[in-house]
Amino acid sequence: MDNDISWQCSAFAELSNEQLYALLRLRQEVFVLEQNCLYQDLDGNDQLALHIQGYRSGKLVAYSRILCPNTRFKEPSIGRVIVSSCERASGLGYQLMHESLAACRDLYPSQSIRISAQVHLKSFYAKLGFEVSSEVYDEDGIAHAEMLAR
Repeated sequence: MDNDISWQCSAFAELSNEQLYALLRLRQEVFVLEQNCLYQDLDGNDQLALHIQGYRSGKLVAYSRILCPNTRFKEPSIGRVIVSSCERASGLGYQLMHESLAACRDLYPSQSIRISAQVHLKSFYAKLGFEVSSEVYDEDGIAHAEMLAR
C-alpha cells in the first residue's frame, strides 16, 4: 500500500473550509460530472457523518463518509466512496476502504456494515468482505445493490 497518502478522519465540525470545499468538489467532479448523474449530493447527512480523507501532496485524492446506525440504514454505513480519476487503478480504492472499515469497526464494534454499491463495483466490495443483500435497484439512474459486511 502507498505510504505517501496522509489519512484523516474528521467530524463535520472539524473540517476546515478548505477541506469541506475539496471534498464537495471531488464528489461533484466524480458523481455529477464524470458519471453524468444529476442528484442531490447535499443530503443533510454530511453534518452527521465522519469524513475519511486521503491526501497526496496536500491534494484530496480519496474520500468516503461514514454514517452512524439508523441514519441511512439500520447498520452503520460507508458511502460517497471516491478515488480521484488520476489515482484510479493504483490500489488506493482498497486502501480507502480499509481506512473506512477500520474507522467503522472502531466506532461500532461487532456491528455489520451496510453499503449501497454501484453494481459494476460488486466484485471490488466482495474482495473487502461485502456480500450482496438486496435486489438490484435504481439510484439516481445507476444500478445499485445493498451489500453487507459482517
